[in-house]
Amino acid sequence: MSARRAAAPRAARGAAPGAAPAGARDVDPDRGAGSVLVVALVSTVLLAGLTVLGAAHALVRGQQLSAAADAAALAAADVLLGWAPGEPCAAAQRLADAHAVRLVECRDEGLAVVVRVETSILSLVVARSARAGAPEVGW
Repeated sequence: MSARRAAAPRAARGAAPGAAPAGARDVDPDRGAGSVLVVALVSTVLLAGLTVLGAAHALVRGQQLSAAADAAALAAADVLLGWAPGEPCAAAQRLADAHAVRLVECRDEGLAVVVRVETSILSLVVARSARAGAPEVGW
């Protein structure tokens, strides 16, 4: 009798009518929740990374703008003090164009020149100014 019992299919042995066949699993309601969490985590990391990249770009572009203002002021002061030929503000304009910024102001203050340049950084207008020339009297 035991040989016949061993040969009988598993589902037939002691299986209740309507029961799931052997090997079938119950459906877990949390199945796939890990995928959603991974997508959310990756999205958060990407968003944070883009924010950091935007801030780094703004910082670098601000430093480039400061360098452009300094260079334009030095070029204008060289002309103003007679070390280079031409007009001071024309020299400042050439340097501003070379740095891809807009020269907003070029002002002669006796033996010094004050320039102001601006550009757009992340859709915001940012300006820097610089002074170059002979030292101020009264230091």
